[in-house]
Amino acid sequence: MGAHGREKMRLVDTHVHINFDSFDVDRDEVAAAWREAGVAHLVHSCVDPSEFSKIQAIAHRYPEVSMAVGIHPLDMDKWTEGSASEIIRLAKSEPKVVAIGEMGLDFFKSDDRALQKQAFTAQLEIAQALDLPVINHCREAATEMAEVLETFAQTKGSVKGVMHCWTGNPEETQWFLDLGFFISFSGIVTFKSAKQVKASAQMVPSDRILVETDCPFLSPAPKRKEKRNQPAFVKYVAEHVAELRSVSIETLAQQTTQNAQRLFNLPEDLAS
Repeated sequence: MGAHGREKMRLVDTHVHINFDSFDVDRDEVAAAWREAGVAHLVHSCVDPSEFSKIQAIAHRYPEVSMAVGIHPLDMDKWTEGSASEIIRLAKSEPKVVAIGEMGLDFFKSDDRALQKQAFTAQLEIAQALDLPVINHCREAATEMAEVLETFAQTKGSVKGVMHCWTGNPEETQWFLDLGFFISFSGIVTFKSAKQVKASAQMVPSDRILVETDCPFLSPAPKRKEKRNQPAFVKYVAEHVAELRSVSIETLAQQTTQNAQRLFNLPEDLAS
């Protein structure tokens, strides 16, 4: 592919938090940068429903932003009796909602495992009822998450979704592939020390792989000095993953964009 092919390369950043305060000063410039970098679409995650109106305003300001609604496992203090119905109400209220999340299990520092599992299952039920994919956050909890998802699939039917910002080893990766999930790689895959993540990025089938920034966190190499990650930097994640998989960046961009399109039911013309 020549220069023209490179110009047309389109990426989807499948996980951003551009509602965070660190973007309040220059959001339009950040949008100009992602457009310049070939980012054609973004999926804006949500850590708790109180963020919804700000995320919604962003999604309306930038047409290429779709959004999710859910409660993050580290925000269980905000999970109440009414949370599930609130998530359903918000998801139904806005056509730009393409997923439920981010949700999941984070056992890195937690002592509320039972509540996390309860909230995770409740959000899986919502996603299934609304026929939306889930955005799963999984930290130090791969075994338990695979068990919850397997039980759910056996008793209530399967749910589609993505393991976002994936840091698991190839064996764990295979568990979630077997459950039908997509696997999304963030800037972590560019870190020298992330050997297991690199190995996982090499073995995910080409029709199940996604890329993301998880900005403002986890700036990829070669931008690690920049405290604030941004969607334009997803191209560095994609370049690194392409290299690991011995394919061209254009090929990887097309694969990951088509995958994002399929999973999140994004506009048809994205990967053309």
